[in-house]
Order: sequence, then structure tokens, then C-alpha cells
Amino acid sequence: MSSRKRIAAVVITIAALIGGSVSIASAHDGKGKGAVKESVLAELIKSGTITQSQADAISKKFDELRVKMEANKSVIKAERNAHHAEIQALISSTLGIDSATIKSRLEAGESLATIAGANKGALVTALVAHATKEIDARVTAGKLTVAQATTLKANLTKQITKMVDSVKGPKGLGHKGGKRMGSGH
Repeated sequence: MSSRKRIAAVVITIAALIGGSVSIASAHDGKGKGAVKESVLAELIKSGTITQSQADAISKKFDELRVKMEANKSVIKAERNAHHAEIQALISSTLGIDSATIKSRLEAGESLATIAGANKGALVTALVAHATKEIDARVTAGKLTVAQATTLKANLTKQITKMVDSVKGPKGLGHKGGKRMGSGH
């Protein structure tokens, strides 16, 4: 087999592994983790498409990628939890109401606007300032362009006001039915 065909076969195999087989091979039940990957690689070795050392290198890269992805999931979850706690603290301090009370009132079907009462404007202002600070930080970190930041900021007050006025659905802040405001987080 020509080296071009080998390279193409390896690329196709990797794409197939990434696209579907990896998710099958790493099913949550724990049975056969990596079995599909190993089976595909064994077939490629048997057909002479790749060598054992190439298969070992591919397998090693997938294992490294899996470990890296798991680590990234943990980091993302921790960041999301920290962000959620930060927003809860901001809402609580702005309204002068403890987080547990706010949570129970939201679960009872009240909106943040109802809970805030006369402080609704201050709450919206605080949340807009917080979101603006986060957007600016993303620009500074190179994760957003200035143009993207400008677009996000253009509707920020409207979006946050809509969120504050909405009633909590089964999946969190948002419209009844669980639809959430797209915040880019």
C-alpha cells in the first residue's frame, strides 16, 4: 500500500474514532472501554495499513486525549460552580437577602424581580456590571474580539432584565419550561 493511502487510512481511522467509536468505547457502563479503538487498530495492523508501533502511538494519543478531556471537564465544572456561587453572592448582597431564601422563593415560583421589589433596578445594574466585567476580561484574555464584546454588551441590559423578570423553570433561571437565557457561559 502506498504511503499516501496509509496516511489517508490513518486519518480516516482517527476521524472515525473521534467521531463515533470513542464515545462508544468509553460508554459509562465501564464495559469494553477502548475495545472498539483496539479492535479497529488491530484490523488496520492485520491488513497492513499501519504498523504495531503506529497503532501504539495512536492508542497512546487517544489515551492522553481522554485524560486531558476528563481533566478539562473537572476544571470547567469547578469554574461553572464558582461562577454560579459568585452570581448568587452578588444577588444576595445586592438584595440584602440570604441565598437560601432567594433559592426557596425562586423554587416557589417567584421571579427575581418580585423578590427584589424596589431593588430590581439595582439588581439589574449590578448584574450588567458583573457581566460587562466578565466580557472585558475575555477580551483581555484574547477569548473574544472587541467586536464580539460590543455585540454581547449591546443587548446585555435587555437580556438581564428579561432574566430577572422571568420565573424559574425546572432547569434554572429562565422562562417557565426551563429555557435559559443565552449568556455565553
